[in-house]
Amino acid sequence: MLDPDLLVQTVLNSIYAASYISLVAVGLVLIFGVMGVINFAHGELFMAGAYAIVALYADMHMPFLAAVALGLVFVGCLGLLMERALFRPLRDNPLGGLVASIGFLMILQALATIGFGVRMEHIPPVTQKVISLGNASFPLARLYVVIAAIVLLSALWIFLKRTRFGWALRASAQDPQAAELQGISIARTAQIAMFIGAGMAGIAGALTAPLVSVNPHMGHSVIVTAFIVIIVGGVGSLEGAIVASIAYAFVHTFVTTFYDGVIADIVGLSLMLLVLIVKPTGLFGSADRA
Repeated sequence: MLDPDLLVQTVLNSIYAASYISLVAVGLVLIFGVMGVINFAHGELFMAGAYAIVALYADMHMPFLAAVALGLVFVGCLGLLMERALFRPLRDNPLGGLVASIGFLMILQALATIGFGVRMEHIPPVTQKVISLGNASFPLARLYVVIAAIVLLSALWIFLKRTRFGWALRASAQDPQAAELQGISIARTAQIAMFIGAGMAGIAGALTAPLVSVNPHMGHSVIVTAFIVIIVGGVGSLEGAIVASIAYAFVHTFVTTFYDGVIADIVGLSLMLLVLIVKPTGLFGSADRA
C-alpha cells in the first residue's frame, strides 16, 4: 500500500524540480525563439550561476540574495558576450551557431576547472529551517526556489505581454523580416533575449547551488532535461516549456522515488518519443515553429 507521507514528500520534491527546470527551459526557448539558435552552452550558464554563488556567497560571504542578483547580472552579461561574439556573426548560419555554442560550453567548463578545481563544492545552506507536513518535510531553501520561479516566470509573462520591448521580442520571434520593416532592431531584441535567457539559467543555478553539489560538469544533465522539455512542450513555446517542465519533473521524480534514477531517464526519453509520435510539433508547438 502506498505510504501517504512518501506520496506527499514526492509531490513536494516534484514541485521543487519543476521550478528550476522551468526557469532553465524557458530561458532556452526564449533564445531559440528570438535568435533561432540552439544554445548548447545553456547548461553551462546554469553552472556559471552556481559558481557565482560559490565565489560571492561561500568564499566572499556576501548576503545570499545580493549574490544571487549579481550572479544573474554576471550570467546575463555572459549571454550578451555570446550574442555579440558568436551568434551575431553567425546569424544566418544556425549550424555554425550551434557549433560555436559547443565551443563556448567547453571554454566555460575549462574556466570553472581552472578557477575552482574539479572537486565538488558544497555551499553552506542559506537556512536550516524545514517545513513539516505530517512526516514529510520540505526545506525552506527549496521553497525559496519555488517562489522565485513563480515570481520570475510571472514577471517574464508580464514583460512579454504588456511592454513594448516584450512586443518587439514576440514580433522578432514570429517574423524577423516583418519586424525589421516595422523599425524593430533585430540586434537589440537578440541582446535582450540573450540577457534574459542566460539570466534565467544563471539564477536557476544560483538558487539551487546551496542544495546541490557544484562542479564544472553539472550543466550536462540540466541541458539534456531542458532539451527534452522544450521538445515535448513544443519548440519555441514558452507555455509548452512550463507545462512540459511540470509534467517531466513529476514523472521523473516519481519514477526515481519508487523505482530508479536510470529508469526515470529512460521513461523521460520514452515520454518525449511518445509525444513526438502523437504530435510531432510538441504539445504547444505549431507547424510554423517546427
